[in-house]
Amino acid sequence: MTKTKKHAGDTESLVYQCRLPLSTHTLNYLTDLLRRHLKAIRSRWRALPPGRIAVIVLAVLRHDQRLADMAGGNDISATTVRRWRDELITLLAAKAPRLDRALKKIAKRGGEVVLIDGTLIPTQRRTGKANRPNYSGKHHRYGLHVLALTDERGRMIWISAARPGRTHDITAARRDHILAHLRASGLGALADLGFLGLDDDGDDPVVVTGFKATRARRLTPAEKEANRVLAAGRVPVERGFAHLKNWRILTKLRTDPASATHLFRALLVLTNIEATNDN
Repeated sequence: MTKTKKHAGDTESLVYQCRLPLSTHTLNYLTDLLRRHLKAIRSRWRALPPGRIAVIVLAVLRHDQRLADMAGGNDISATTVRRWRDELITLLAAKAPRLDRALKKIAKRGGEVVLIDGTLIPTQRRTGKANRPNYSGKHHRYGLHVLALTDERGRMIWISAARPGRTHDITAARRDHILAHLRASGLGALADLGFLGLDDDGDDPVVVTGFKATRARRLTPAEKEANRVLAAGRVPVERGFAHLKNWRILTKLRTDPASATHLFRALLVLTNIEATNDN
């Protein structure tokens, strides 16, 4: 028997190709955004051209690729990939619409109602008391709560700041002054029973939430039918969240919760670009 310390094969890293299910319009938008930013800050050199940087960042966001894996496949460091990711997220988040402007734009187009809902974005469980507010008793998991508004077709027009997972929908809506913004723009909103009590104007409500049964009172046939009609009208908002969650980085956030708001708003911009290209 002969002993040898040589490896049986090549020790070089293996690299594979992966399809990125995004349009070239999205890639070109992100590349142009980065080029304008580099010109504005007078950055003359990057390790890779803007187009390659955009592809790497989109792969991280869409497929939740690990930074070290993307770095090894492009002969750069994981720190560089992280810096590029955070840089482009900040640039995209700055393009996200404000709540008042988004509602005024819907009203200007002749829209009458928007759809509102909240969701929980799962996060990794962290130790310490600071992470306890992120636990949602409703979903029995840790995460961050966000509100979103969509138009009647389900196109997402605004997303709120990230809040601890235990935040209730109606609490988040009050902090963002949703009701005041809706009245100022002359729009109504369709919402689920989680927003029951947000609008206490019984004669002319701006937020329609349907009817809720209690132990002492059952719903009438007319109220049940109204709830079914409302549920059918709210289907597009669920589709809007589904499009947003196609970005697999949201499957289980590993980023700092403090920077999650920028990430959500950046993904909102990218989601709308993809939706525009599909139409």
